[in-house]
Amino acid sequence: MDEIILLGTKGGPAIRQGGALPTASVLRLAGRTMLIDCAIGAARSAVEAGVGLLQIDDIFITHLHSDHVLELGPLIYTAWTTGLQRSITVYGPPGIAEYWEGFLASMAFDYRIRLADEGRPPLTDLVQIKTYGPGEVMRSDTLIVDALRVDHPPVTDCFALRFATAGTVVVFSSDTCYFPPLGDFAKGADVLVHEAMLTDGVEALIKRTPGASRLREHLYASHTRAEDVGRIASSAGVGHLVLNHLLPADDPNFSQADWHAAIQPTWAGPLTVGRDGLRIPLS
Repeated sequence: MDEIILLGTKGGPAIRQGGALPTASVLRLAGRTMLIDCAIGAARSAVEAGVGLLQIDDIFITHLHSDHVLELGPLIYTAWTTGLQRSITVYGPPGIAEYWEGFLASMAFDYRIRLADEGRPPLTDLVQIKTYGPGEVMRSDTLIVDALRVDHPPVTDCFALRFATAGTVVVFSSDTCYFPPLGDFAKGADVLVHEAMLTDGVEALIKRTPGASRLREHLYASHTRAEDVGRIASSAGVGHLVLNHLLPADDPNFSQADWHAAIQPTWAGPLTVGRDGLRIPLS
């Protein structure tokens, strides 16, 4: 069944007891199982959602912030130690190859032992790393993936992704401030999964995050207020808006009602506020 599974819906890298995990999603579409971003906890969350690591065909990394890429190497390596014998393709922005090389270097001791002692196939033969930029990322007989560079300072190589089949279009915004060109990129999508920020919750979030003296400036410059997410969805005419990468995601003082109230003035269509483990069927 074609579907989206939100594995982690929290914006930012911190994890707290009982709270949501940072960003990772599964997209099942066109006969492929794809992972969109790979924050800490992604491997366990995928398995708990019934998505075995050996089922993953492709991994798409939108940008190299840690809350989108931290568990990429560990997830692939765990798949390998679980019995991976077929190829996984990783699509990522410039710097993704260096990440992968650095990860393999960090695991050199264990890797050499498992190759020699357990007879496993070389992991380097099973993982293809492909660097992408704006435009077409991949194409098969049934699926086209395109990328749009979005505005997420200070990160330059940050991309929204559009997954299109003959009958279904799904767009992931990645991290971005209010960026009107994203409305054109997502035009007519069945589902838009967009990051979102509650301005009322920003100050509380900052107080809970010591050691980041410029966090306030970063959040307002680099992320999208909920009301502006509604403007993007309305301009694109999408069928269903899903809020993801929530800021804040784990503050008990803010509920789904707050998200609905913030976005209602600018979006009148179907709305889902993401939560970890949520499944969204694609008809």
